[in-house]
Amino acid sequence: MVSPPNIEKGQSTYRPPRFNGQYYGWWKTRMHDFMMVEDSELWDIICDGPYVPMKKLEETGPMVPKGRKDYSDIDRKVVEKNYRAKKILMCGIGPDEYNRVSACDTAKEIWEALQTAHEGTTQVKQSRHAHHGI
Repeated sequence: MVSPPNIEKGQSTYRPPRFNGQYYGWWKTRMHDFMMVEDSELWDIICDGPYVPMKKLEETGPMVPKGRKDYSDIDRKVVEKNYRAKKILMCGIGPDEYNRVSACDTAKEIWEALQTAHEGTTQVKQSRHAHHGI
């Protein structure tokens, strides 16, 4: 894993690691660790998507998403975790990356968009280097 030559000054254990468009693999590992320390359920939300509170329409009917007014206190706390994970990711990226993910609704979508953009780019670069003998 390649790490940046100069780690940003003022980097804090209380703020998420900052991604400036370079050294994605380094940032990705640090962001994973930051999320796990904050709350391991945040990482679950990034991997699996947000929790959606459900209810039965009828006793034998299918499960459907609850309306916000039907949320219990527990539902609200769990739903907030997606927004917390999303906030941490958004605080860990610069303006260029923000433009790339601003339309994403969930932390999982943000993570996947960044991963596709940067790991895809890396793979393309590696195949170009191999193809051109670089």
